[in-house]
Amino acid sequence: MPIETPEELREHIELAITVELATIPPYLYAMYSIEDQQSEAALLIRSIVVEEMLHAVLATNLLLAVGGTASFAGIDYMPHFPMKLPHHRPPLTLDLAPCSPDLLQNLFMRIEQPEAHGAPAEPDEFETLGQFYHALETGLEEVSGQFDIFSNPQTGAQVSDTGFYRAVALDAEDSGGLVLIHDLASAIEAIEIIVHQGEGMSDERWADPAHQELTHYYKLAQINDGTSPLGSIRNVRTNPRTAEYPENLQSVSHLFNAVYRGLYLAMDRMFADSTNQGRAVGVLYLLMADVLSNIGHFLVQQPIGNGENAAPTFEIFEFKTDTPLVELTALAKTSADSYPELASVHEALRGLGLIL
Repeated sequence: MPIETPEELREHIELAITVELATIPPYLYAMYSIEDQQSEAALLIRSIVVEEMLHAVLATNLLLAVGGTASFAGIDYMPHFPMKLPHHRPPLTLDLAPCSPDLLQNLFMRIEQPEAHGAPAEPDEFETLGQFYHALETGLEEVSGQFDIFSNPQTGAQVSDTGFYRAVALDAEDSGGLVLIHDLASAIEAIEIIVHQGEGMSDERWADPAHQELTHYYKLAQINDGTSPLGSIRNVRTNPRTAEYPENLQSVSHLFNAVYRGLYLAMDRMFADSTNQGRAVGVLYLLMADVLSNIGHFLVQQPIGNGENAAPTFEIFEFKTDTPLVELTALAKTSADSYPELASVHEALRGLGLIL
């Protein structure tokens, strides 16, 4: 069914946010499983993760611009694994699995599959994300022609300061960044950034005008065809659970999941508190780069028996108090007492308390 009302439009934008956030953990998990984290294959997947996060932010800006409300404090946007990619046809299961040609071909490249020439827009059940975003763009044009959907674009709540986002290795600055959305033209600009960086347009390989950055699909294809070899892969379980780990490692797994939950709380503050938005963005980056990443890389190096290693479980963690940073710091202290390698994580969280 076509998108015809502001309410339907906001529902489909919320679906876009859900889809973008759901893809991040499987990409991260696969990246962590690669032994050489400085290999081009690992860096290519990292570059995709960074842009998926950008896409989630752009979609949230769009939701705010058309009168919606973005709340990340609850768990509605948090994925759980294994799970179906929402509204994908045929069904596509998202697993947390070690990187492999099979995972690249049958999951990641299907997520990022380009829209075929002449493919119909699909707002509900879609075969490609390009079709879904095509339908969203068409819906924006249709609804904005009948309703004043940009009357209160909530620009103060949007994350649009260009200084908040920088391209990482193997991404290009001019493939797109943050956009302040206040009218139809800026809304379409944001959607085109998402599509061009991700699936690309049909057989287009490049995400930027200067042809310095491949689209997500062709980044994955470059790993799959061996141009950027995977190298050695750690033997981590598919869809692991914290309860499967030795007791000391369970505390580290809980810590990872608590930090992952904390990312959503940081995102909620980032969109809700325009006066301290820069500080919220800083917290988000610190949690991602200095905390979550270090714990994830630590876990995949820990043996759990039978030749297998642990890995992040991305299970939903609920804080027991209204002071999540205190809980996070305590979890980090427990983990650092058992594993001195995680002392830097504890220190980073203690330092975070000084700036909040």
